[in-house]
Amino acid sequence: MDILENLKARAKRHPESIVFPEGTDDRIIRASAQMLKEGIAYPVLLGNPHEIGTRAAALGMDLDGIKVVDPANSPERIEEYVDLYRRTRMTSEKIARRLVGRPLYFGGMMTRAGEVAGGVAGVANLTATEVRAAQLTVGLMDGISIPSSFFIMVMPNPLVGEHGALIYADAGVNPDPTAEELAEIAILAARNAETLFDWTPRVAMLSYSTKGSAAGRLVDKVLDATKIANEKAPDLDIDGEFQLDTAVDVEVAARKLKMGREELPEFSRVAGRANILIFPDLNAGNIGYKITQYLAGAQAYGPILQGFRKPMNDLSRGASVQDIIVVTAITVVQSQGGNRRLSREGDE
Repeated sequence: MDILENLKARAKRHPESIVFPEGTDDRIIRASAQMLKEGIAYPVLLGNPHEIGTRAAALGMDLDGIKVVDPANSPERIEEYVDLYRRTRMTSEKIARRLVGRPLYFGGMMTRAGEVAGGVAGVANLTATEVRAAQLTVGLMDGISIPSSFFIMVMPNPLVGEHGALIYADAGVNPDPTAEELAEIAILAARNAETLFDWTPRVAMLSYSTKGSAAGRLVDKVLDATKIANEKAPDLDIDGEFQLDTAVDVEVAARKLKMGREELPEFSRVAGRANILIFPDLNAGNIGYKITQYLAGAQAYGPILQGFRKPMNDLSRGASVQDIIVVTAITVVQSQGGNRRLSREGDE
């Protein structure tokens, strides 16, 4: 069973209610009908019921069993959400009411209130807009200072990463994270790998330098981030700084680190065997995942958001129905107790 089918199978064991703020989009309607039929999730669509019903009929989709909620006609929920929002946000009732009436914020408040297990959006909204809504409604985990993201990259070559799969982080949210933020991104990506895929994380902190082969401010940031991550999560294998080839190719790693291949695991369990790649900034991460996708023929799923108290995930505006189903399956698996595990550092 490949990594994506495994995710779907895990979601089917304990499907959860997931809210879709962009409920009038044809792709969301198609994906919702298919997810309900397969038992992956219980979709909740936000939008005008007549419009959604008309679109579904035109598409030949049966919405029987799919819940539709209209934020514009939910006065009791709005009152509840305004009160709930103002408990943690110092704002006026007028501003709170205006915000929670918007679909992204309404969906976030549904998640925060426990009416649904998580949310998925992005086919009609920018990532930055969705991240802000999630941060203001659901909020961040204890001990986490920024939201971030990762992509699941499935390669044609099964010999790299974890049987051909790799996690790239952060390739979607933070333009220039500090060393402390980069350490958070690395730890969260590793915990997600454990929770979602049962991997033993091997995290490579990427740079243009390998173990002192070059120097400079940008290298120093990666070195500092690696040190901080190891101090915060000593149980994880996080190593760097590594150039990309050193991180994923055992022969190159042994040659660059000037040791025999058999000696390499004693020096670093990550070098040459990384399954999680942490990019130093958004330029590198975004360019890196798109090069891998378009020139190497890899499948890219994400960005999957991380750092929130409850799973709130993003979609590309060009997302296909299959992309929506995969991201929803991930959201369901994250909600199945995974977030308690991810936040354990903040609870200690």
